[in-house]
Amino acid sequence: MDAAVIGKAPSTPLGEPGRAVRARELISYEPATGAEMWRGEAADVDEAVERARRAWPAWAAQPLSTRMELLRRFANEVRKDADKLAATIAREVGKPLWEARAEVDSVIAKVEVSIRSYAERTAQRKLDSALQGVMAVRHKPHGVIVVLGPFNYPAHLPNAHIVPALIAGNAVIFKPSEHAPASGEMLARCFHRAGISAAIMQCAPGGPDTGAALVGHEGIDGVLFTGSATNGIAINRRLAGRPDRLVALEMGGNNAMVVWDTPKLTDAAAIIVQSAFATAGQRCTAARRLIVKDSMYDAILGEVKALTERLVCGGPFDEPAPFMGPVIHNRAADGLTESFVYLLSNGGKAIKHLVRADEALPFLSPAIIDVTAMAQRPDVELFGPILQVIRVSDFDEAIAQANATRYGLAASLVGGTPQEYNRFWANVRAGILNWNRPTIGPSHAAPMGGVGLSGNHRPTGFYAADYCAYPVASGEMEQPRAVIGVGLK
Repeated sequence: MDAAVIGKAPSTPLGEPGRAVRARELISYEPATGAEMWRGEAADVDEAVERARRAWPAWAAQPLSTRMELLRRFANEVRKDADKLAATIAREVGKPLWEARAEVDSVIAKVEVSIRSYAERTAQRKLDSALQGVMAVRHKPHGVIVVLGPFNYPAHLPNAHIVPALIAGNAVIFKPSEHAPASGEMLARCFHRAGISAAIMQCAPGGPDTGAALVGHEGIDGVLFTGSATNGIAINRRLAGRPDRLVALEMGGNNAMVVWDTPKLTDAAAIIVQSAFATAGQRCTAARRLIVKDSMYDAILGEVKALTERLVCGGPFDEPAPFMGPVIHNRAADGLTESFVYLLSNGGKAIKHLVRADEALPFLSPAIIDVTAMAQRPDVELFGPILQVIRVSDFDEAIAQANATRYGLAASLVGGTPQEYNRFWANVRAGILNWNRPTIGPSHAAPMGGVGLSGNHRPTGFYAADYCAYPVASGEMEQPRAVIGVGLK
């Protein structure tokens, strides 16, 4: 997820600029109020890695059934603390309470999905080869795994790495986003209360320096990352000379939604608005670009604008509940505002302006801008509530525009025929392709990942088991049996 500002250098590698007070002190602030949320010390990376390395062999030696049972206990601990965890997430990252509660539900659901995934994706197999004995396939954990979490889903997205990694027998060092350490610590305590030791599942808060130290530490065996392409590329470069290190990158997207012939204008508008503006546009799968057939343009944009103007933007606990909250901090709000001005100044035509009601807080209204006339459209992930619209005349042009990005996470076709969807599916480059569904909200039972700058072909979701353990092929016989049949004197 990249809170990029068009025309400016990207943020600090391995994290957004933190708000460090002293060298090791970290403070988290509530986006909706600016109040201090959490204060603590950055983790000692060497100590965390040493603890994990000492504890890992015993954890890996536990029966798989034991590890699975402990993860089920973890799910029960989250259930007990569900309201408190949801309130913490809502306060710390600004999302509405209803959305934070849905995130906690996803944390709980991930356990059974991961158990089913591990059984399906890493099942033990034995092939009897008669005189050649048995060929067995089993899986081993990697060792000590670093999980780097994002701020937008501070519990669910890191949990989507942590749970499969623990089931497979790895030790985990989890660095939450520097903007969500309180949520990360609360999640970690649920693991500990379930009986998973604080050495096997560690929470290591800190800023970009802590993340960089973990990635480059000699004592780790892999990095599981969710975040911006800028930071993912930095991790990939850092470990390019270490093929022994597992690297799984789940990054963002400049995602496209194509609107074609459909009589269901109200439904189409709801899908577009959900995709573009849920979580204040701070989802890696959010629709950033709306590609519309000429003949549909006026009708669909009229519906989308009317619906967008009805959206309530407010604090997490406001009544009635808002549709979306603030973006994560004032720097993000400043950057998004600058980016909207850049688009306007370079050929964009505002359909709905980006409005910031209070300069002291990062609340932004949803914005829509037609960029069809722009000679060069910046291919960046604007991580906030800005939807760019492009008019096209035919379906081939729509597919070409959808592919006009270095990213490849999610894309949706709204409307169209089954034949057109088949063409869309076959020709658009993305790891998630939907028809008459939002770009957001991928299924727990499906893989989650993309191509290009959106990932490195190690999708999370249901396929997380694939990278949390490695397959070992074994030829086995109970007694040695061999002869040399040729080449002897």
